[in-house]
Amino acid sequence: MDSSRLQDIRDWLVDGARSAATPSEMMAECCARLVDLGIPLWRVGVFVRTLHPDIAGRSFIWRQGAEVEMGTVAFGFESSPVYRDSPLARVFEQGAEFRADPRAPESERFPILMDLRAEGVTDYLTLPLTFIDRAVHASSWTTKSPAGFTDAHLNAIRSLMPALARYTEIITLRRTASMLLDTYVGNSAGERILGGQIRRGHTDAMDAAIWLSDLRGFTPLSDRLPAEDVVEILNHYFDCQVEPIREQGGEVLKFMGDGLLAVFPFRRRGGDPTEVCARVLAAARASRARVDALEYASGGAGERFRFGVALHVGRLLYGNIGGGNRLDFTCIGPAVNLAARLEKIAAKLNRTVVASEAFAGACPESMTDLWTDLGEFPIAGLSTEQRVFGLRDEGN
Repeated sequence: MDSSRLQDIRDWLVDGARSAATPSEMMAECCARLVDLGIPLWRVGVFVRTLHPDIAGRSFIWRQGAEVEMGTVAFGFESSPVYRDSPLARVFEQGAEFRADPRAPESERFPILMDLRAEGVTDYLTLPLTFIDRAVHASSWTTKSPAGFTDAHLNAIRSLMPALARYTEIITLRRTASMLLDTYVGNSAGERILGGQIRRGHTDAMDAAIWLSDLRGFTPLSDRLPAEDVVEILNHYFDCQVEPIREQGGEVLKFMGDGLLAVFPFRRRGGDPTEVCARVLAAARASRARVDALEYASGGAGERFRFGVALHVGRLLYGNIGGGNRLDFTCIGPAVNLAARLEKIAAKLNRTVVASEAFAGACPESMTDLWTDLGEFPIAGLSTEQRVFGLRDEGN
């Protein structure tokens, strides 16, 4: 075993594997370099627990002659028989190495080893990847060499663990930071914050379609139901909107009690809003259908959700606003204020979807017959009344 070449691989990992742009490329290059060094690898896996609202963990699997496969594991997997009956469970829970010969009779109690035996694997090794906070993640290493791994192979693989753990930890922390920002402030805001836009008053102008929705009757509902039930109802209600909004290119900026604020940015400043408004309207109609299909139990009977959404287009300021060291990445401006006023008008008129004249006028000509003119209404803070439109299929 060439110790200097092995040290080169360790140094490469500690230096961030700069020749590999992604974790998958790092896996492919690292394994290729180890094979060139004389270690007869067949399958290598890295398994990392994550801080994510939907995903409990991620996996990266390299196989000789194949592309690196990336996978995710949902919450609840750790209580499943597949996980409980796997060597990885021992590594995660005990932080200790595990080695087995898939051909040996005692390996039959592990389903994964039986699968590897069918592939012709002769040696299986799992090693912990321990992060600085002592959290334990895992790696697995297999070979088809008739004699399995030699002591030199095993020592070389073990010697890589500190460097591989450091690389994996850095990548995991960056992914976690990005994911948490996406979860709590939205994708575009998360990118801006990670890019250094973190000072108070740092804002950009944006041309966008604005979505502001509200759940009708939320206050009396929250008064008569247990808090846990209210939270569950809100989550189901927001599910009806978030998916259609994101599918149509929108970004949810914030939840305000039972309210939701989202924006659909134009591709470029001063760009044509026609295509954007068509997508916004598609999201609004999809959300309306989903909310209409929901029911919640109240007093032994089923009750339906009712909500309203106001749509507008305009220029807004998008950035950091707050006091002291507590900031919020949000949008402000007259266009946002008008959307908020329109939502109140929607409730007054018992309408689900209402739009400003600017939004309705920006929709494609093929959609003009979808709207009905509801008249002009006074808007607080504005000197002139504003014309409001509603979807024709909601009646007069």
